[in-house]
Amino acid sequence: MFDLVFLGTSASAPSIRRGLSSLVVMHDEYRFMVDCGEGTQRQILRSGIGFKRLNHILLTHGHLDHILGLAGLLSTFMRWEAIEEVNIYGTRHTLDRVHDLLYGVVLRGQDPGMPLNLLEIRPGVIFSAEKFQISAFPVEHRGSSSLGYVFEEFSHRPFMADVAEELNIPPGPWRKDLVQGKTITLQDGRVISPDMVLGETRPGTKLVVVGDVGKPFKLIDYLRDADAIVTEATYLTEEAEMAQQFGHSTAEQSALLAKAAGAKMLILNHVSRRYRDEAILAEAQAVFPNTYLAADFDSFQIKADHD
Repeated sequence: MFDLVFLGTSASAPSIRRGLSSLVVMHDEYRFMVDCGEGTQRQILRSGIGFKRLNHILLTHGHLDHILGLAGLLSTFMRWEAIEEVNIYGTRHTLDRVHDLLYGVVLRGQDPGMPLNLLEIRPGVIFSAEKFQISAFPVEHRGSSSLGYVFEEFSHRPFMADVAEELNIPPGPWRKDLVQGKTITLQDGRVISPDMVLGETRPGTKLVVVGDVGKPFKLIDYLRDADAIVTEATYLTEEAEMAQQFGHSTAEQSALLAKAAGAKMLILNHVSRRYRDEAILAEAQAVFPNTYLAADFDSFQIKADHD
């Protein structure tokens, strides 16, 4: 299960109600910020999620509306927040701009007081934990060496507590060992194998986060069977030519992509001030009914449906 909190959902420039691109993905004790537009640190405060453990920042690309907030965020980390290190992930093209911003403007020879790691990544697995991993994939957007991100839990076999009770397996280390696939011997001499208490293998939750994208249908293989897709809806179909010109997607294109990929949910963001929310949502829902339009501070719980 992944928890999503949107911090900024506007395209290119902030509006009265929407800040610039940023969201946070959470899984257990892990927290990942995706993009950090101007004003993000204020959005963090308003959202109530705070700065704790917010030390992994994944960047989709290096356009200013997706990275300018890093300057203020780093400045705050240096002065007010106790944080062990900051890891910023992106392509070389993206990190070159981030380096200029942070070292040329914010630091200017000053020691940040913590490890500041600019981690160049390429398509493939970029982060792995006990229960999930994050993979990056290439996205076309005006020659910006963009990336999208797949957050995916590993498949698992659920522990059948009712069966464990019938077998009189006490709570504690015995059950933990069984969940980890180890055979145990109880105090009464009975040998219990994992197959006796674990159910059928279930796929984990799959969440895909896409930034700006000019050719969405090239992404279908990365998005296939996602439990949720987060992507842009900068334009409506009436201005599809402009969308193509500037390397963006329409609400309808994003909905068609979610439908073709067999996704379960579509969450739109990065929306233009020129449209009413109702118009954006209507265009997408006409193609893919289970579509939501994210507003700043909206939260979603993404969970695989095994019913």
